[in-house]
Amino acid sequence: MSKQPKRLRRCQLAVPGSSDKMMTKAASLGVDHVFLDLEDAVAPNAKVEARGQIVNALNTLDFGSTIRCVRINDLDTHYAYEDIITVVEGAGDKIDTILVPKVRNACDVRFVDRLLTQIEMKLGITRRIGIELLIEEAEAMMRVDEIAGASDRIEALIFGMGDYSASQGIDTRAIAGDSGYPGDIWHYARFKMIVAARTYGLDAVDGPFVNFRDGDWFRTECVRAKQLGAVGKWAIHPSQVAIAQEVFSPSQEEVDKAYEAVAAYREAQEQGLGAIQVDGQMVDVATVRLVQKVIDQAELAGIKPSEGL
Repeated sequence: MSKQPKRLRRCQLAVPGSSDKMMTKAASLGVDHVFLDLEDAVAPNAKVEARGQIVNALNTLDFGSTIRCVRINDLDTHYAYEDIITVVEGAGDKIDTILVPKVRNACDVRFVDRLLTQIEMKLGITRRIGIELLIEEAEAMMRVDEIAGASDRIEALIFGMGDYSASQGIDTRAIAGDSGYPGDIWHYARFKMIVAARTYGLDAVDGPFVNFRDGDWFRTECVRAKQLGAVGKWAIHPSQVAIAQEVFSPSQEEVDKAYEAVAAYREAQEQGLGAIQVDGQMVDVATVRLVQKVIDQAELAGIKPSEGL
């Protein structure tokens, strides 16, 4: 199980590490999580310079309570190890997590873990840097259980449906939604990854939705992921942030009902009862487990029960 602190990940905003302007804006948005990107959003001839730009941003910008994450390049490239060394040696006490793309097996995770450990020892960094993993290869999906348990630094698994679809060879017409496929083309992969994440006490996050102008469909995708147990979704544009953070936050009504159910069940236990009815619905130990997730998320988001509860 993960030993890292629980964090709020209703939305993870992608920000190019080569854009000082975008990183400055991201710091002011109040989003739960920002990852400063060295991979897909940065051209090959700008990657080395972007490392320094990210270090400067982390050291000079006030991100407030936002999780500060850096996405490194694919471990099969020649950039990855220097990405880690440069950003951690330059701003290690300002980094919460390292996001590793295209992991394929547990060995990939252990490599990053070992390298982080060595740098932390060298610099005397006492607050451990967490690891987030992008599950976006068919090989990774087959080994997602092994990957999820590979290190106690791991905090989250993220489903990268774009690269995953390419890896699996999914028909592009099915991705566009006009193939007649009956349902969500990524349902199984999402479900499998979320099960693995939950098994190891990790956060599960759904990947990007590329048409950032279609807020309604983005909301639909957020709802689908939440219904399966994900705690948040990526945003590739600031316009998606508010939608994701709203969908993945429990409503005041949900929070109040959760607290009412837990209080009623505790009272029933004191009376020797194993199950009771609250507002016409049965509440038992399984119900309490479900609503406790609502309470946990509410506490992370700073949503308190109404007065009197």
